[in-house]
Amino acid sequence: MEKYIERNLTALTSCLEPLPPSLFHSHYRLKSTNMDVLRALTLSLALLPSSVAADQTTTIDPSSNRGTWEGWGTSLAWWAQAFGTRNDLADIFFSTKTTTLNSVTLPGLGLNIVRYNAGATSSKAVNGTSMALPSSMVASRKMQGFWVDWASTSPASASWDWNVDSAQRNMLWKARDRGADTFELFSNSPMWWMCANHNPAGSDDGKSDNLQSWNRQQHAVYMATIAKYAADNWGFAFDSVNPFNEPSAAWWNGKTGTQEGCHFAVATQATVLGILRSELDSRGLKGTAISASDESYYDEAVATFQGLGSTAVGKIGRVNVHGYQYASGARAELFKIVSAAGKKLWQSEYGEGDATGERMVSNMLLDFRWLRPTAWVYWQVLDGGGWGLIDADNDKKSIAGVNQKYFVLAQFARHIKPGMRILDGGSDYSVAAYDAGKKRLVVVAVNWGSAQYLNFEMSKFKTPGVNGATVKRWTTQIGSSGTRYAAATDTKISGTKFWSWFEKGAVQTFEVEGVVL
Repeated sequence: MEKYIERNLTALTSCLEPLPPSLFHSHYRLKSTNMDVLRALTLSLALLPSSVAADQTTTIDPSSNRGTWEGWGTSLAWWAQAFGTRNDLADIFFSTKTTTLNSVTLPGLGLNIVRYNAGATSSKAVNGTSMALPSSMVASRKMQGFWVDWASTSPASASWDWNVDSAQRNMLWKARDRGADTFELFSNSPMWWMCANHNPAGSDDGKSDNLQSWNRQQHAVYMATIAKYAADNWGFAFDSVNPFNEPSAAWWNGKTGTQEGCHFAVATQATVLGILRSELDSRGLKGTAISASDESYYDEAVATFQGLGSTAVGKIGRVNVHGYQYASGARAELFKIVSAAGKKLWQSEYGEGDATGERMVSNMLLDFRWLRPTAWVYWQVLDGGGWGLIDADNDKKSIAGVNQKYFVLAQFARHIKPGMRILDGGSDYSVAAYDAGKKRLVVVAVNWGSAQYLNFEMSKFKTPGVNGATVKRWTTQIGSSGTRYAAATDTKISGTKFWSWFEKGAVQTFEVEGVVL
């Protein structure tokens, strides 16, 4: 289309000068009202192909404040158990340096949030009793636990084995050494011997509590002891502890399960939260927050939060929720009740099997628009079936190709950084963030329609950048292939706005310097 316009406007270039139009990328305006020029311009526009799409404009609101961004992250279970010794993978996920993997050059994501899983399995028999597991359990999803028997609560006793799970711990340290600064400890299931059926995959029917009532305190002791041991011996401290994972779900079935999991009734959750707070405090970890409840769905999270009661809610420092309701669910309602209670909110786990990145970015935009979390965590950065950002087999410990969704996430994670203020991007296809120290505005947008120009209006800012200044931009094409995080410097500020041509399914990130709210 641009070549078409250029051919029809060649005669006009001597009487035109740069200005942002709404229809073409050549950026010209009339210097005079010469009628011949006007006739030529009219004819040129009339000859444009009928398929040219109209522009869209979004106005960014500098007065808005959707929270201070805490970061992007991933859970280490299960992929780090398989690949925890790999420095190149640590560079790829936890730094912003460029790394080559299987002949593909990758811009590091710079994730700063690490979720570490407290395992629930052990091969040690206790008083003649052994762990029970279904044949359906995937080997790579069994995470080794530290408290191997109930004989002693002392972490220095033989009841605890701090040498297990070394690979996941190694990756945690590698992440820390590359700049990760926020650490969460979470549980998929209590230790197997705390479970009613001794099975960390879940109860026999999948929908009843599997934590024995007399072991509720033991589960809290387990989590608090790991947090204390890490602070004393691992060279970092957990910022938060979550004793549950999708507790209201009915799929944690000990007969058919493929991973560790445990159902908790809401009343049981409330009890455990109170005990956990006491156990953390008694170990000098009053500054360690409790997060809860990591429900699968937004609707479940609403029901759980409302059902916990004020005493249990008072023990929570942050609400975590997973994104498995995808495009549905009460995102706005969850934000409303959580913020009214004065709690932070994280999207603490998201994943699906669409390797193109389309579903991921679509649901991420919904999260930014309606859920308004201050952190966003991807579940398995390495996994098969489209779930991983990078395609991998955690059982065979093999890595294949890099999925397009990796580069889609890079458009966000490499630019919206911790400490930035999240702004109202003005539309359901854009996200905006502001760095006050650098006076930098970051905008990420997606074009779902036909190829067109998207315009970004900054007229409400005190200083909307410098007229004529370059706006750096990066582009990734959603799909099975296409442009991957390509940088360009062809975008300029014109007055109070800038714009760019978007192919259908393109994700673009812009960094505008010299902006003052």
